[in-house]
Amino acid sequence: MARTRAAATPPSTAGEKSETRRQLNMERSALFARREAAKVLKQTLQGDSRRRSVGSIKSLVYSPSVRNKKGTFALVCETLKHLKIIKQVLNAADVLNSKWRKQDELVYIVTYDILFGQVTSSTGDAERFLLLRKGALQEALDRLLVKKKVKSVEELIALDQTPEISKPRYVRVNTLKIDVNTALLELQKQYKVQMDDLLPDLLILPPGSDLHDHPLVVNGSVFMQGKASSMVAAALAPKPGWEVLDACSAPGNKTVHLAALMGDEGKVIACELNEERVKRLKETIRLSGASSIHIKVLHGDFLQLNPEDPAYSKVQAILLDPSCSGSGTASARLDHLLPSSAPGHTTDFTETERLNKLAAFQQKALAHALSFPEVERIVYSTCSVNQIENEDVVNSVLPLAESYGFELETLFPKWQRRGFPVFNGAERLLRTDPVEDKEGFFIALFVRKRSDQSEEPDLRNEDNTRKHRHASKRIVVPPTTNLFKIWAHAIGE
Repeated sequence: MARTRAAATPPSTAGEKSETRRQLNMERSALFARREAAKVLKQTLQGDSRRRSVGSIKSLVYSPSVRNKKGTFALVCETLKHLKIIKQVLNAADVLNSKWRKQDELVYIVTYDILFGQVTSSTGDAERFLLLRKGALQEALDRLLVKKKVKSVEELIALDQTPEISKPRYVRVNTLKIDVNTALLELQKQYKVQMDDLLPDLLILPPGSDLHDHPLVVNGSVFMQGKASSMVAAALAPKPGWEVLDACSAPGNKTVHLAALMGDEGKVIACELNEERVKRLKETIRLSGASSIHIKVLHGDFLQLNPEDPAYSKVQAILLDPSCSGSGTASARLDHLLPSSAPGHTTDFTETERLNKLAAFQQKALAHALSFPEVERIVYSTCSVNQIENEDVVNSVLPLAESYGFELETLFPKWQRRGFPVFNGAERLLRTDPVEDKEGFFIALFVRKRSDQSEEPDLRNEDNTRKHRHASKRIVVPPTTNLFKIWAHAIGE
C-alpha cells in the first residue's frame, strides 16, 4: 500500500495560527500589565489616603520589580484620571459581589480598560466577571453623562480636572560614565538640547521628551532628575576624598550625584531605613556605575547613628533630605491625579497633624546632623513649599547650630527666590517655585566656621561652582527688609 503523504498546511491556516499566537501573547501581556498596575495603584491610593506615600507614581512604576513599565504607567495614570467616573459607574451599576469588593484596585483597572481601553477578551477572572456586565457598566456611564449634562467622557473629566504644568525635561549627566559634551551630542541626535546656566552637568530638553527607553537612561549615563533636585548635592559641594553621609538616601539620585561630584574618590555612606527603598537605592547605585568601595549602603535609622562612633569620625559633610510632604513636586509626582487633590478637597486636621509630625522629625534629624563632630558642611533640603517644614525647622535649630560653630551660608546668590523673611538670615536660604520653576524645593546650607579651617567651596559664585574653584572672601548679605513680600529678591554680589 502506498504511503500517504501528509498534506502541506495551507498558507492561510499557518498565517491564522501565527496571528492567534500573537493575539494570545498580547492578551497575556495586557493581563500581566493590569496586575502590575493594580499593585501600583493600591500603593498609591493607600499612601494618598494616609498622606504617607512610599513613593511617587513614577518611582513606583519605574522600580526594578515592574517589568512592563510603559504599559503599567499608562494604565495607572489613566485609571486615576478616570477614577471618580469609574467609582460612580460601579456604584450605579451595582454589579460587584463580596469577592470583587475586596479587590478594588484591580476592579478599577479592569473597568477602565473595558469602558475606555482595550479589554476585548475574557482572559483573567476579573476580566471575565466584568465583561459579562459590560452592558450594565455602559448604561450607568450613559446615565452619568446625561445627569452631568455633558456629551462625552472628556467633557466629564474636564469638569474636575486640574491643569497640568508643562515643564522642560531635565537630565543630569552621570559623569562617572560619560562626559557632558558626549551626552549632549548624543541627545541632540533626537532632541533640541541646551545646557543649564547654573549646573554644568544638567541638560534641558523640550517638555514631553520621553527618555525612559533611551539608551543613555537605560545604561545609567544620564539620570532624569529635575533642576531643583540636582541643586541639592551641588550645594553641599563635597571635595574629592571626603567622607559624606547621605542621611535619607533612597531612591539614590542625590547619592550617586555626590559620588560623581567627588569623582568617585572618597566615601559616601548612604543611609536608608525603609527596606523596599533600600532595594531601589542599590539599583540606582548599580546603574550609576559608582564603585561599591566608595558607596556604602547602610540599612538603618539615621537618628540611631552615634556621632561619636569611630565609623563616622571622618564624616565631613552631611546631606539631609528627609521625608517631607512633597507639596513642591505635586505636579512632577502626578499628585493632581490623586483623590486628595480633587477640587473641593481641603486641608483637614489629619493633614495638619501630619505636617506637624513631619516637621518634628525634620527638626530632630537636622539637630542630629549638627552633632557630628568633624562635619564641616550640612545641606538640609525638602521638596516642600510649606514654611513649617522649611524656614521654621531651620530657625528652630539655629541656636544649637551656633553652639556647634555653624552658620547659614548663602548659596547660588544669583538665584532670585529666597527663604520666606520670617527671621534674620532667611535670605540666605533658597527656594524654588512650583509655578515659575515647575517644582518647589527648599535648600539650606550650614557651614562650620573654624579658625584653622581650609578654604571652602564658594557657592555664592556660580562660576566658581562650575570650575570647582575656592574663594576666601566672605560676602556679607544684608537682611531682607520687605517682610511682606513672599519671595525675597536675590542678593547681589
